[in-house]
Amino acid sequence: MAESKSVVLAALFANAAIAVVKFIGFSLTGSPAMLSETYHSISDTGNQIFLLIGIRHGAKTATRSHPFGYGKAQFFYSFLVSVLLFGIAGWESASHGYHALTHGETGQILGGTVTLLGSTFPAVYVNYTVLLAGIVFESYALTKAYRGMRLDIDRHGWSGLVEAFKKTSNVTTLTAFTEDTVAVLGLGTALVGVFLTEYTGNPVYDASAALIIGLLLMGFAVALALENQRLLLGESLPRDEEDKLRTVVERTDGVDRIVDFRTVYFGPNRLLVTADVEFDPALDTGSIDSKITDMEERIVHQNPAVKKVYIEPEV
Repeated sequence: MAESKSVVLAALFANAAIAVVKFIGFSLTGSPAMLSETYHSISDTGNQIFLLIGIRHGAKTATRSHPFGYGKAQFFYSFLVSVLLFGIAGWESASHGYHALTHGETGQILGGTVTLLGSTFPAVYVNYTVLLAGIVFESYALTKAYRGMRLDIDRHGWSGLVEAFKKTSNVTTLTAFTEDTVAVLGLGTALVGVFLTEYTGNPVYDASAALIIGLLLMGFAVALALENQRLLLGESLPRDEEDKLRTVVERTDGVDRIVDFRTVYFGPNRLLVTADVEFDPALDTGSIDSKITDMEERIVHQNPAVKKVYIEPEV
């Protein structure tokens, strides 16, 4: 929880700072790519606020109406981030880029100048400064988010980021990492577009960069929405990890067979495990109770994300 919060806070401060300078850059130059990047950073700043709300809401203690707590709040707010903010920013960026592309708009960046604090210089220098500063800020946030993802990868023994993206329940860190990755890609795309337009005199590169940034945002919005959907609908542990928990039960002395075994996430790194187990008929009630307690302890030891275990003896 603390690691996720620090990742989100780092992204929040980085995005808020760079949103301001990007808007200043757009105001001075009128570059379509700069406007797309402004939409992007404003969206990301709002995203972090939603994620912080999700973390706070998810930390609430269990109640009678929510006996397993509010952990799924983080899934919900991450879903809102991916659909409402990420998607909207992507659509606005792509629309603006398409309009600029079809109408040949490129603001003042071609041969224009700006006067700032009594000094006059080429307008394109503003874009270069803003974009390079943005890359520095976003790279810092991305580094923090990557460390959070790396902790999950090492903890679960996953092969890398692709497997983590498909299997992690820590959607807050996943969302921040995805945002920061797209942010760095977007800034790099904008930088290339602005440079090529300034170098060649052709506005199509700047406008194309804005369109590409929008498409990047929308593509990752869909991917994040799908990842959050699986957890909102009640996803189980991946089969290989669930089989390890089944093995703990199967290898317990006195267990004849497992009638039913299920796992489900009810929050980030918060698992519920239920099992219907058929015991040796010769065992008395006290022995069965003792074995159930032992199984519960070993299941939690096998996977510390397990917070609730319910084992039902079958006759």
